Amino acid sequence: MRAGLRAALAVYAKDVRIEARTRETLGATLAFAFVAAFIFTFAFDPSPRTLAAVGPGIVWVAYIFTAMLGMNRTFLLEVERGTLDGLRLAPAPPEAIYFGKFFGLLTLLIVTEALLAPAFLVLYGLSLLNVWFAAVAAAATVGVAAVGTLLSAIAAHARAREALLPLLFIPLSLPLLIGAVSGTAAALDGEGWSGAGRWLQLILAFDAALIVVSSWAFAFVLEE
Repeated sequence: MRAGLRAALAVYAKDVRIEARTRETLGATLAFAFVAAFIFTFAFDPSPRTLAAVGPGIVWVAYIFTAMLGMNRTFLLEVERGTLDGLRLAPAPPEAIYFGKFFGLLTLLIVTEALLAPAFLVLYGLSLLNVWFAAVAAAATVGVAAVGTLLSAIAAHARAREALLPLLFIPLSLPLLIGAVSGTAAALDGEGWSGAGRWLQLILAFDAALIVVSSWAFAFVLEE
């Protein structure tokens, strides 16, 4: 147990150090996120009534497309640097490697979402400083990182990885995305536990299933 925890922390620390030094993935995801958020300003008149209807969707479209860019690079960098075989041969259980990568991706996504929040306030007047939105977004991001880590490992050696990842990710995470958008709408409407809390429970249940299944399946993916 302790050896697995140390291995997971070592993988996580390695990824954080590399990203802190290069800022390669964070820079790319942030640039993409701001473009995705900005482009919707040309699609509709940002009136209060319109924003109430489409605002939560805009937030999660920007977040999800940004997340797919980040998760695509989770194992791609290992392949490019030739370190994936080192991970396979490391004296650590596959679950430890999975959780190290999972927390690395989760950190990247949370930082990106936090830095993107002011853009929604400036562009659309959407204030995301809401306790219920923060809870829904954090829970949904955990699920996105859980399934994204597994799918990144699957797509790492695929020739059409850029097309494969969205094709796998969207169907597998559809209940999670529905819960995230609906929970965000309820949170921004001020519904509290009666609205956002109901969706939060669904997201947390789906998170638990995704983490268990993904960590179990990762051992088979890593051996391929």
